[in-house]
Amino acid sequence: MAASYNTCLLIDDNYLDNFITKKLLENSNFAKTVVTSESPAYAIRLLASGSVKPDVIFLDIRMPNMSGFEFLDAYDKLDIEKEGIKIYLLSSSFDPTDMKKSSNNKYVTHFIHKPLTHKILEDLP
Repeated sequence: MAASYNTCLLIDDNYLDNFITKKLLENSNFAKTVVTSESPAYAIRLLASGSVKPDVIFLDIRMPNMSGFEFLDAYDKLDIEKEGIKIYLLSSSFDPTDMKKSSNNKYVTHFIHKPLTHKILEDLP
C-alpha cells in the first residue's frame, strides 16, 4: 500500500510521545517521511528554510517556550506555500478554550485527542 502523504512533520515537546507517534505513522504507512521536532521554534526554522515541506503537520498545543497556538501565529507569518498542508492539533487537552481556538484557526484541519491510533488515522478528514 502506498503512503498517503509524502512528508509529515510531528511537533511535540515530549520525546516519548514523538517516538511512539512516529512509529505509529511509519507502521501505518501514513507518509513516506516523518520528521519530528521537539521544538516548535525549530520546526518554524525548518519550514522557513524549506528543508521540510510537509503535507501534514501534527502539532501539540501545550509546550514550553512556544505553544501550538503560538506556532500557528508564527506559521501564519511564514512566506511559504501553505495551500494543501493539513494541520492536526494532537493534544491531551480537554480544555474547551483550546478546542474553540482550534476550530477558529484557518490552518487547523482537525483537533485530535492523544493518543493517536490507527483508527483515528483511518478516519482523518
